Amino acid sequence: MPLPSPIVDSLSSRIDLACKNPEHDLPGVAVAVIGKDGKELFSHAAGQRGVGGSESMSPDSVFWIASCTKMIVGIACMQLVEQGRLSLDDVAQVERLCPELKAVKVLQPDGQLVEKIRGITLRMLLTHTAGFGYSFINSSLRDHGRPTGFNEFSGHVADFKQPLVNQPGEVWEYGINIDWAGIILERLTGQSLGSYIEENIFKPLGLVEISMIPFKNMKEKLAYMHQRDSSGQLSVRDHLLRRALTVDKESEVDSLFMSGGAGCFSTPQDYTRILATLLNNGISPNTGKQILRKETVDEMFSNQIAHLHPLSETHMPSAKSDLIRPTTGLHPTVEGDRQGWGLTFLLSGGITGRSVGTAQWSGLPNLRWWCDRERGVAGIICTQVLPFGDTKLFHLSQDVEKLVYQGLST
Repeated sequence: MPLPSPIVDSLSSRIDLACKNPEHDLPGVAVAVIGKDGKELFSHAAGQRGVGGSESMSPDSVFWIASCTKMIVGIACMQLVEQGRLSLDDVAQVERLCPELKAVKVLQPDGQLVEKIRGITLRMLLTHTAGFGYSFINSSLRDHGRPTGFNEFSGHVADFKQPLVNQPGEVWEYGINIDWAGIILERLTGQSLGSYIEENIFKPLGLVEISMIPFKNMKEKLAYMHQRDSSGQLSVRDHLLRRALTVDKESEVDSLFMSGGAGCFSTPQDYTRILATLLNNGISPNTGKQILRKETVDEMFSNQIAHLHPLSETHMPSAKSDLIRPTTGLHPTVEGDRQGWGLTFLLSGGITGRSVGTAQWSGLPNLRWWCDRERGVAGIICTQVLPFGDTKLFHLSQDVEKLVYQGLST
């Protein structure tokens, strides 16, 4: 059922308010909400594509969705698991496809490298328990890479040849794990990651404005990247994922590292049609194409790390303050919700009305999506502001969810 008109008006007003003072609020935002039947429940945009510019943000603006890419690559890997071509728990298969993961060592707090005590599996990679980190979160990894440093957004595979920061299987730590899952997929299939997901996910779902290499029409609608300084002031900055936006020759495309952890660009509408497919147990409600079996979707939404420390108590530090703010807890919880991790995304309830076990995750420039299979609703809130952890965007996302659930309950 459509959302009541007063709720739609309240949602639009709240988003407009979030962009009232673009220099200190949010420069521009686009929101899309979808139901299990694939029908759009709500769509609205406010503000500008760039601070100080004259181009208004629109519902079909294009965003670098960063870590929202991880869910897509999870679907791709699980397609191959369904086909029996990949195993979630076969160390030998991982090491055969990626000998680098057999040889990789574990970085210690004192800077020493030691042997790992067990092998890495695809399940570990998809659940961030393989032992990898991010150099903008983990200061030991950041320092180990210097004086050159690691840049996970360079578009070069060399930046992903990092040591582990934990022993495999022992700790949940956010990192480049799903980039390595994408490498496994490429070596198994002989296709680039971008080509595989285009052929096996985007085309079956009828998506036309989502890609790892944005075409001309997408780049013309690209939202600008912004940086918020310590006083709260926003300014336009250079894009982090520049290489994917500048390649034009076939040789350049062939040498581009397509990041399974952060490589996609999309409109909000196209992304929500992937979410609607998860709501609909792997079948697109728009095209009728099946990209996953229901049992596979159930597995993706099952907590894979119940034996580990609750994610609700996890501290995520900041090693590069221009990219991320430190935080404890990955999302506000309700009583009794430990928070879990499925196959590429957080599982968490919250105070907005969402169900416990709702899937959700974010993108570095402050995008947030959620997918509530129990209530049959999903959505994404998009902006392009660094560092991650922007409080104005977070409060907006919470208010949007609350209003959507109010509308569903009316």
